[in-house]
Amino acid sequence: MSSALNVLRSDLAAKVASLPRLPGVYTFHDAAGAALYIGKSVDIRRRVLDHLRAPDEQRLVGRTTHFSCIRTAGDIGAQLLEARLIKQTKPLFNQRLRRNKRLCTIVLAGDEVRIEDVHTADPLQAYGLFPSRHAAVAALERVADEQQLCLGRLGIESVRAGAPCFRHLLKRCSGVCTGIESAPAHDERLRTGLAGYHQRAWPYAGAIGIEERSGNLKQIHVVRNWTYLGSATTIAGARRLDTPAIGFDRDGYSVLARPLIGESVKVIFL
Repeated sequence: MSSALNVLRSDLAAKVASLPRLPGVYTFHDAAGAALYIGKSVDIRRRVLDHLRAPDEQRLVGRTTHFSCIRTAGDIGAQLLEARLIKQTKPLFNQRLRRNKRLCTIVLAGDEVRIEDVHTADPLQAYGLFPSRHAAVAALERVADEQQLCLGRLGIESVRAGAPCFRHLLKRCSGVCTGIESAPAHDERLRTGLAGYHQRAWPYAGAIGIEERSGNLKQIHVVRNWTYLGSATTIAGARRLDTPAIGFDRDGYSVLARPLIGESVKVIFL
């Protein structure tokens, strides 16, 4: 078994030599051509070699017969493309990465407070990303403590209409439950308290392009509402990438928030 594995590793190592030492996305394939694993790196060849040498990745290596790669002009493009390809092809060994986590967010819609799946929530009304409903409720309770809010109005506790909530009896609620405080005043303090959790709304009128360059390769990554629509090499090509972007794309937000909000990338208005 060990000698057979060594032969296989040597065969794969020879194939790795044809991979570029440049940014992009790489795929491990089995004999039928199916994608086993998709990853990204700023140095594709080095990263694939790291996989081959890792003792805990020998199940993946043992089923791999060849590799493919797609060059990108930088790390942002590689991250966006990796996330898209994993969602599309669902490789066996990306199981942990492609698992659809049911992240929650706090939604303020009119005078209603809801906890929703972040993938379906309106990003303009969403506050925070939480690993569970319990974590979102805990965040609301922290804000309630800081701002003297009513857990009844927040939907966390049941309170009889007109009756004081338990927190009001402890002087930890300003009294919206009894009419002492107005609902608008209460809700304004809620928004103030949640401001630090707020997911930044899409700050552009429509789609934008993010330009990246690597050697002789230039790419314009097209994004709208934090959703990656694809990449092109020209502005005209970028403008043709007009697939509707609906809802909140957590993967896109995770990749793009820091460079866009920090203005560390070149943005092209499309």
